[in-house]
Amino acid sequence: MPAFRIIKPSPQLSPFIRYYWILEDNAVAPLSERTLPVGSVQLVFHKAKPLLSVQQARLQPQFFISGQSLGYTDVITTGRLEMIVAVFEPYAAGPFLNTPAGLFCGENIPLEETGSPDFRELADRIANTPGHEQCIGIIEAFLLRRLSAFPEYNLSRMREALKEINAVPRIKISRLSEIACLGKKQFGRLFLEYTGSTPKDLMRIIRMQRALYILQQNTNTPFAALAYECGFSDQSHMIREFRIFSGYTPAEYLAACAPHSDYFSNC
Repeated sequence: MPAFRIIKPSPQLSPFIRYYWILEDNAVAPLSERTLPVGSVQLVFHKAKPLLSVQQARLQPQFFISGQSLGYTDVITTGRLEMIVAVFEPYAAGPFLNTPAGLFCGENIPLEETGSPDFRELADRIANTPGHEQCIGIIEAFLLRRLSAFPEYNLSRMREALKEINAVPRIKISRLSEIACLGKKQFGRLFLEYTGSTPKDLMRIIRMQRALYILQQNTNTPFAALAYECGFSDQSHMIREFRIFSGYTPAEYLAACAPHSDYFSNC
């Protein structure tokens, strides 16, 4: 049986790291799972066998940066599973990566291919450290070193923009740029650099995650009401977006899966 747990970051990192999660599974038979965009860049560490990505027809890297994605991914276990994942707050990835997060969009970039000796050293230390808590301690020490090296003023702007997106299902990008006290073009550039996504695309992901969260609370929510509450233009728009992000219509999704929002359930 899979063993899954969430660990909260240290107080110093809690404004920037949503949580860490650990997943272990010793099942011999392959297991498959469909993953949906969660709205955050992630640091992923496979301490056992990596997952096979069906769409890409290749194994995931052993240790990698998982950028924002705009579609679902089917993954299959290839043996014993042991994963540690650090999930960034949506607005915080770029400064910690020391690279514009948009460069990772749609990609799983191995740590050894980032060009950073720090990331290569992090991968080596995680590979050679047996305990999960010790590994998370190593990840936290790495992140804390990076935290001291960047200014927070633009990060604060992106944080406030994300707060507004989370609170208001339908909001104009021009309003977000006003909240960030930036011109529209400059806001879009910084948003992509910090979050790894354009404002429009991240709002689409969050809209989908909001729908999943509402269905998580009540699977009998009428679809017309769901579309309105989540900021879709109409029910047809919601169905199209569901197909893009999950591969299912809302009705098909409820028949195949128990709805769960990674984004809103762990805010």
